[in-house]
Amino acid sequence: MIRTVFTISLLRLWHNRAELVLTFLVPVMFFSIFAWIFGSRGTGSTPKLKVAICDEVQSTSTQKTATLLADMQSLQLYPASPLAGDGRPYSTVDRRSVESLVQRGTVTAAIVFKPSDDPTQPTIEILADSFDQVAGQVLLALVQKSSIAATFASQSADSPIPYPTSGGESSSGAVLPASAFQTAAMAGGSKPLFQPPPIALIDVLGARKSNPTIAMYAAGIAVMFLLFSATTASGSLLEERENSTLERLFNSGLSIDQLLMGKWVYLMSIGCLQMTVMFTFAAAVFGLELRKHLEGFIAMTIVTSGAVASFALMLATLSRTRVQLGWLSTIVILTMSALGGSMVPRYLMSASIQRVGQWTFNAWALDGYNKVFWRELPLIEIRHELTVLVVCALVFMIIARLAANRWDQR
Repeated sequence: MIRTVFTISLLRLWHNRAELVLTFLVPVMFFSIFAWIFGSRGTGSTPKLKVAICDEVQSTSTQKTATLLADMQSLQLYPASPLAGDGRPYSTVDRRSVESLVQRGTVTAAIVFKPSDDPTQPTIEILADSFDQVAGQVLLALVQKSSIAATFASQSADSPIPYPTSGGESSSGAVLPASAFQTAAMAGGSKPLFQPPPIALIDVLGARKSNPTIAMYAAGIAVMFLLFSATTASGSLLEERENSTLERLFNSGLSIDQLLMGKWVYLMSIGCLQMTVMFTFAAAVFGLELRKHLEGFIAMTIVTSGAVASFALMLATLSRTRVQLGWLSTIVILTMSALGGSMVPRYLMSASIQRVGQWTFNAWALDGYNKVFWRELPLIEIRHELTVLVVCALVFMIIARLAANRWDQR
């Protein structure tokens, strides 16, 4: 009898395409996605750090440091083309502008050279955005290496050493050991010839928040579960079709357009309520600054809920049964969440994967919420995200209407 039960179960699995897909295809697919995301970091395709430079000192040492940084392959300076006509491979931006660039997300970080009491030893500040928790530390190490090389060169011009450009390599391509600068900087093996300039790492955005972790990740979790709840609720369309409720509704004079719009209004309303409950809970328990960003939250929640409602109706009308809707929505939503940033922060992805993620509408929703709660930008600054989500809602609704033509019996 055990063999009979086993055989029956095996045959049921073989004839159930949805279970076969969820059992064998989905794990392989998601392994491939995460291998693609994290495996690419070791292949040289990790995106460059986009940085701006503010040089308030304009000394030989600071210009040499900035030049060394400009030569590094792992950095991309902003603006891309030098504004100065003096042959330098970089441009400087004023202090107020670099702070704005970091806050708006135009650059990952900024490097500021400030005057100090010692005219030969400027102070260096790195204005970082802790939303990317890796970039600030990486840039700190690169600036330290370049500033040491530049300071030594300016104070020991008669005994130059190769300057590091990136990854521990000198400008001539030779790899410098970690002790090279320390050995060269010692006089008689005891007293240092120079001291490297002090470097301060400043968190421009996270330092002003009561709970920066919640501000970073609240949107990712909220949008992902909004997608799941909306697609589950949209399955009522398939249930009504299976039990002939749709036929009775159409016979009463209800049109397919009225049916879909009624479902859309319901799903959007429930989505707005769900997002409100989640963010209110985050504000009350974890200190999310909801009241201060209420205008942006309302705008993003309305358009995001509308896009999710249209997306759920599209999946429901494309599916034949509720079981099919279940496994289809699981695959699509988890894939969108992985590539769009709900599961993995997008700064960990390579540039090519980030471009792929831009084709998922929930990536635009996350960017909009992050601009509201993390970057604290005004409503006008999220107009692109709002526009993309509205367009997505319209496109998904058109597809849902075309797919629902098979139900219209008139």
